[in-house]
Formats: sequence, C-alpha cells, structure tokens
Amino acid sequence: TRSMHPLGRTPLRVVARGMSAASQQGPIAASIQRKLTGLFSPEHLEVINESSGHNVPPNSETHFKVVVVAGEFDGKSLIDRHRLVNSALQDELQNGVHALSIVAKTPSQWAASAEVSASPKCMGGSKR
Repeated sequence: TRSMHPLGRTPLRVVARGMSAASQQGPIAASIQRKLTGLFSPEHLEVINESSGHNVPPNSETHFKVVVVAGEFDGKSLIDRHRLVNSALQDELQNGVHALSIVAKTPSQWAASAEVSASPKCMGGSKR
C-alpha cells in the first residue's frame, strides 16, 4: 500500500506480508505497523509475519521481521537503531511476540541497497 508520508515527503510504502491470502493483517502486526509509522515516519516499512515458518498454530503472530527505513536513523549506529525499534515494540515483545528480526536502514543505505536477506529456517526451538 502507498500512503502520503506524514511529513509530506515521498510516499510511504507499507508492506504487510506473511499471513495467508485469505486472512487480514492481525492485531499485533497492525500495532507494530502503527507504532513504527508513528515514531519513525519511515520512508519504507515492511512488517512481515514469519510465524508460519515456525512450530506455532496457524495465523499466529509470534515471529516478525520489520524493515524500517527512516531519516531518524541517520548518524545512529546499528545497535542504537535496533534499540530504538525494540523500545518502540516493548509491549509486543512482552506480550506474545517471541522473535523480532530488525532491518533498520537510513534512506541513503536503502537507496544503495534495498536487499533484505531471507530469515533462516526454523530449527524447531531446542531440537537441533
């Protein structure tokens, strides 16, 4: 989906992926999207529900990857960007989200490379 960037800049691209085509974005994914959009005014945001690749019931919202591209990250180290995102999603991480993969880039980093690596396959928790 495309919507106007809150600050009137280039259009914000919000992508919600990972749930079956028949289902809507779940409440946790919607909350993640709302919080990250509100706090970072990202130029690009993807909220990807990766729960289906794990040993959880269908339509679960326990494993997510977020791709956040925001000017807010300019001048901040990667660890500081991750801390900002983790802090923003503290409620979700304490209430059901088991895993969160974060890709946090500046607009110039995203312009240079919009590639996002695939998440590793689930190893079944303690089953290695």
